[in-house]
Amino acid sequence: MKKILIVDDDKDLCFNLSSILKEEGHEVIVAYDGKQVLKAIDKNAPDLILLDIKLPGMDGVELLQEVKRKGNNLPIIMLTANSDVKSAVKAMKLGAYDYITKPFDDEELVLIIKKALHTQYLCREVEHLRKKLGQVSAPIEEAMGESPRIKQVLKHVDIIAATNMTVILQGESGTGKEVIARMIHEKSLRKDKPFVAIDCGAIPDTLVESELFGYEKGAFTGAEERKEGKFEQANGGTLFFDEITNIPNSIQIKLLRAVQERKFQHLGGKIDISVDVRIIVATNIGLSEAVRTGKFRDDLFHRLNEFHIDLPPLRQRKEDLPALTKYFLNEANRELDKKVGGFSGEAMRFLLDYYWPGNVRELKNVIKRAVLLADSKNITPACLSLNNGIHPAQSDPHPQAPIPNYKENASLREVKETHAGQIEEKMIKEAMVKAGGNKSMAARILKIDRTTLYSKIKEFQIS
Repeated sequence: MKKILIVDDDKDLCFNLSSILKEEGHEVIVAYDGKQVLKAIDKNAPDLILLDIKLPGMDGVELLQEVKRKGNNLPIIMLTANSDVKSAVKAMKLGAYDYITKPFDDEELVLIIKKALHTQYLCREVEHLRKKLGQVSAPIEEAMGESPRIKQVLKHVDIIAATNMTVILQGESGTGKEVIARMIHEKSLRKDKPFVAIDCGAIPDTLVESELFGYEKGAFTGAEERKEGKFEQANGGTLFFDEITNIPNSIQIKLLRAVQERKFQHLGGKIDISVDVRIIVATNIGLSEAVRTGKFRDDLFHRLNEFHIDLPPLRQRKEDLPALTKYFLNEANRELDKKVGGFSGEAMRFLLDYYWPGNVRELKNVIKRAVLLADSKNITPACLSLNNGIHPAQSDPHPQAPIPNYKENASLREVKETHAGQIEEKMIKEAMVKAGGNKSMAARILKIDRTTLYSKIKEFQIS
């Protein structure tokens, strides 16, 4: 439903137009002269104006100029008699969307209105995209952080990018293997050629060969025309295999030939096809271990293993969190059209304390969700939902033996008299979570003074 402003001194015409537009589901506002129009625009913010050429006082063309002078880009359709067509044409030169002559056909009018509203929608979308493009993202290298381990990764990227060597990227799921692969491609001499990624774990075993090498018409039931495979699509550029250990052993021998000779045949074909591609593969398990267990061919591993880059998990590079969170925060603000400024101290402590089993991918999703939920300038702990709803401080990757329960609201002194020090640590951690990291509040919950709490935190090395 759109708001449409009708401007005409003929009340019968206004009534008829209103009936037509309401049947189309629009909301209608009516004005009978120029003075009412400007007030109606300010008050009702219409999406489109139907404007008569002949009006008492200020005529339609003058009113059009006044509306445009105020910087309003509303689509305006002029209503005119046959004798005033010249004025209508003049109005279009001054910025009117279109005109229609009286008496008009109802269907023609509805069609013109639909086109005008759609054009307005497209213009707004273009403007929105222009604003987005104007907000330049920080270079991805800056966003990755300054830890020694990630600096080593970036150094290796710079070294290997200019070559044609095959690269193995190894790291846990979510560590950014495809990001690094694309970075290698963008820094290489192939950057103007295609970068083609294939998720080996997402393709059924029966379709892997046709996806990689393509097929000829009639090669199998349903092959109604010749189709290129990923190798051909990536010709001249880079072909990235994500989770390569998922490729079936029966296909690995054919992949070995394609990698080694840069030649292959279509499924159902008899002619060798030559390509020039650079190969990058990624795995979340060690390829040497996959070779040992028989999941991966030894000869294919040694052919691929020209250069190896290990990507560290996020929990081993916590010093990179500030740079990563800033990058993902800006990205989420742009995507969600929000202006969240940053993180509260408590929220940042939660992020630093969390184990991040999903690595950088999980961090990106957590921040995007937090930006969506944030109703203030900063993200607070209440906006964070990690590990399927578990708060960061509650996620312990190294579970210990069960700790005895203690009665609720007990003081730390009472517990210490009846239990070992292990339960003291548990109580302090739980109190800090309840207090949102506020040590004074945690001390009151534990019924101890702040000095004692500080010494206990130091004793138990609580983050």
